[in-house]
Amino acid sequence: MAIMGKWYIIGPLLAVGAASLWFAVRAWMEFASEIPLYGYFAIIGGVFFSLLIGGGLMALAFYSDRAGYDDAHGHNVKKD
Repeated sequence: MAIMGKWYIIGPLLAVGAASLWFAVRAWMEFASEIPLYGYFAIIGGVFFSLLIGGGLMALAFYSDRAGYDDAHGHNVKKD
């Protein structure tokens, strides 16, 4: 029964992923011929900096949690 419960989550996620991939490929085929060379550099730079900022913010969130900055006020117990 637990294995079937996993498929209630995995199935819809795979369906949404496949639908979004299909949409992305169709949109790319439709509009890719109109994108100039600097547009490709803008897309690559946007993806790179988005991943860089997202990764940096996640690292700061983990550091903040580990250092105890997220604890409630008055609880000065550090995590080991």
